[in-house]
This record gives sequence, C-alpha cells and structure tokens, in this order.
Amino acid sequence: MNMIKILLLSVSLLVSSAFAETMLVNKQQFTVNNFKTFNGSTIDTVNIGWEAYGQLNDDKSNVILITHYFTGNSHAAGKYAETDPLPGYWDAIIGPGKAIDTDKYYVISSDTLVNASAYDPNVITTGPATINPRTQKPFGLTFPVVTIRDFVNVQKALLDSLGIKKLHAVVGPSMGSMQAIDWAVAYPDMVERMVSVIGTAQADAWLVAALEKWAYPIKQDPNWQQGNYYDGDKPITGLTQSLALITQEAMHPAIFNASNPNHNPLEKAPLMDINANYPVVDWLYGAAEKRTKLIDANHILYLVRANQTFIAGYGNDLASALQNVKAKTLFLPASNDLLLYPAMAQKAHELIGEGSQYDEIEGKWGHLDGIFSIQSKANELSAFLEQ
Repeated sequence: MNMIKILLLSVSLLVSSAFAETMLVNKQQFTVNNFKTFNGSTIDTVNIGWEAYGQLNDDKSNVILITHYFTGNSHAAGKYAETDPLPGYWDAIIGPGKAIDTDKYYVISSDTLVNASAYDPNVITTGPATINPRTQKPFGLTFPVVTIRDFVNVQKALLDSLGIKKLHAVVGPSMGSMQAIDWAVAYPDMVERMVSVIGTAQADAWLVAALEKWAYPIKQDPNWQQGNYYDGDKPITGLTQSLALITQEAMHPAIFNASNPNHNPLEKAPLMDINANYPVVDWLYGAAEKRTKLIDANHILYLVRANQTFIAGYGNDLASALQNVKAKTLFLPASNDLLLYPAMAQKAHELIGEGSQYDEIEGKWGHLDGIFSIQSKANELSAFLEQ
C-alpha cells in the first residue's frame, strides 16, 4: 500500500465511525463513438467507467456530478466489496446522511479520458495505452491531445445517454475543479450549482511551468522512446520521479516533515557516500515506484497537457467566459495549498461576482486538504446544495 493510501486509510477510519453503513458500488462502462475533440481530432471509440450512488428521482432533477482530481478516478465513495481496505476518496462527504446526501441526490462520477491509472482493473479509460483498432497496437503519441473540455464533453455524452438534462450540482477537487467550472461555463443552462475545491479557473504561466516538471522526467527516461515503449521496457524511472514530484508538491512541508519525524541531516550513509540516499528519499520514491504498476507514463503526459491548456470557457478572455455562468458557485481552496494556491480560486470568485461564495479549508495537508480535510466544510457544502 502506498504512502498516500496509508494516510487516506487513517483519515477514513477517523470519519467512518459516524456512518456505519458502507455503500457497495459497481463500475459501469459508457461508450461514445466518433468523439470529436476540442482541437478538431476524432477518436473512433471512447470508453470510460462510471459509478453512481443513491437513486435517480422521477424527473431526474437530483443529479450531482463529481469530477475527479489528476491521479484520481471515478471511485469517489463507497466500496466495490466489503473487504476493500479503502472506500472512495470522498467517502467522508458522499453517502447517506453525509454532506452530499445520497438519500437525496443521485451522485455520478466518471473516469476521465487518459486516466492516469490505465492498468487499474477498476478504471475504464481511453488514451495512449489503449489498443488502436486500426493498427492493433497501443495509440502511443498518435492519440490526440485532449483537454479538460473533452473530459467535460464525454461526461455530457454520458448524461445525455441517461436522459439527464439538469445537474443539481457539479463538484470536484483540483483537476476536478477545472472540469466543474468549465461545466458551468460550457453548459450554463444545465448546471444549477458549481463547487470548486482546491481549484482554479485558468492555468497561469506559473502553473504551466510547474506542471512541466511532472512531465520532464518521463521524457528524459531513455525507455520512453517518444512514447513507443509498449513492446519493451517501460519508463519506470522517469514515471517514478514524476509521481514523487506530484506527491511532494501536493503535501505541505508541515505534514511532509511530520511524516518523517526521525529525519537527520547528518545521516551517516549520505554523509560518507554521494550515492547513498536519505531514508526520506527512499520513503518518497519507494512509494512512487509502487504506484507505477497501475499508472501509464504517457497518460501522465496527456493529463499534464490537459491541465496546461486549461482556461474555463476555452476562449481568450476568462472574465468574459465567467460572466456566462448562471450557476450558484462555491469556491473552497485550501489555505495552505502551495500547488493551486488560494489566490487562483479567489480570482475566479471575484470575476463571477454576485452569487458566488468563498471559503477556505484549513489544515496541514496543503493541496491534499481538499481530500483529507474536506469534511471540515461538510456543513457549508450541505447548506450550499440546499440553496
């Protein structure tokens, strides 16, 4: 079990005692053919996984869409089996009697295109690791560049197939917040409420450069082979470095240091040998390497680019785009977030103006407070959804 999962398990155990019932959920598959991307390319067949919690009411007016974060997937709540060690990442706030109350709402969550965990048996996605039916080989870099808008449009196709015309709300953390706000801009008459958690409405220059650090190690790995590694050795070294960066930058230094209380700058081995690692380095990179079994390197590159190209509305003027939003909006950045810092959410909140609400999640996790500390805003979230 990797480091983040261990931490998530600890948090889940703390909050689950108040809710004895465990939702059991099933993964379902949705297929859309001849999907046209934002950049004008066409993907012959797109498959994504999705899951749902609660019951759809007769007029299909109680739907809440959950949009997931960068390395996340559709498993937002519940378990696939009672024996699963962990529930979905937002189980603290999704379920019977919780902030996103499945006794009231029908909650849908879907895997994105180019989902990071291409080799997770509980993830269904289409991306570079997918077999191209025309060649019977993985797409690799022949797969078209996709955007957050493409993630949104696949979700829209899923909802259309279910006959859902209105969303009571769309709610998402981090990359999910990008999807949520773009939903509110792209389909203003469909979205009644939007909640952006640890998010932004635009990838600014700083964020684009920061995200490139995640892509760079993969591209420098000799095994990457310009994305054509599927018949040989995978770029595990580069992918490990990328995932280690993602993990560290999502954590605030306070929680990172607290997770390594015995760190000693004068460890004997690194003092005597330039090739020796500190225990904290082995801890971080060891956890990252374990995650490479489920994650595809090319998919990380495509997710990086999807985030880099993001601007809500996909025009040249963010302010004008946000004026199209008709939904009630709630922004919940994390005060100690060093990745998508609160000023990013504050800017979007101010541009929307009247009807927008803003609050900050307090905690020690940094960016990860949007996952691990979200229950601290359960009352505010529940009240917002009732407005």
